[in-house]
Amino acid sequence: MAGEDKNVIELYERHALAFDTLRGRNLFEKPWLDRFAALVAPRGHILDLGCGSGEPIAASLMRKFRLTGVDSSETMIGLCRSRFPERSWIVADMRDFDLPARFDGILAWHSFFHLDRDDQRKMFPSFAKLASPGAALMFTSGHFDGVAMGEFGGEPLYHASLSAEEYATLLAENGFELVEHVSQDPQCGHATVWLARRLHG
Repeated sequence: MAGEDKNVIELYERHALAFDTLRGRNLFEKPWLDRFAALVAPRGHILDLGCGSGEPIAASLMRKFRLTGVDSSETMIGLCRSRFPERSWIVADMRDFDLPARFDGILAWHSFFHLDRDDQRKMFPSFAKLASPGAALMFTSGHFDGVAMGEFGGEPLYHASLSAEEYATLLAENGFELVEHVSQDPQCGHATVWLARRLHG
């Protein structure tokens, strides 16, 4: 994506402390997190891709589940490690991340949509590889097929999305059944949310 991926990683690292300060803690995402959690095995292991500074989403999930957090920002992961040292926190690009472990839930909330369209397509086999049978997968996307530029810290921030039809196809082709999809949910900051489950077998 002509360097946009590198720019996103560098932007979040430059502005990590500001992002952490500005990130709301009221957990308006809770209804979706509850739907996600209901599909995860009790005391299951969740992979949070793009975990940021660990608050509020990872912190909420850790009350019920084991959790491994992944983020490309060393500063963000440093905050996670200082706040929740008993958990596993890894500095990595989600596109390159792999472990022999398999997870009962995979979350990519407001992180997946920073990848370009080709990299998003390539993530679905990775989701499948990392997911245990029956695992929940939840991610946010854009609400239209294309590229949108946001802004953070006075700098342009890249977002991209595939069409809804293509996301549904990619989920099915990689062994996930779609559980719920809402475009621009007014109850969740107008996020476009996908919730799916890995098929058994």
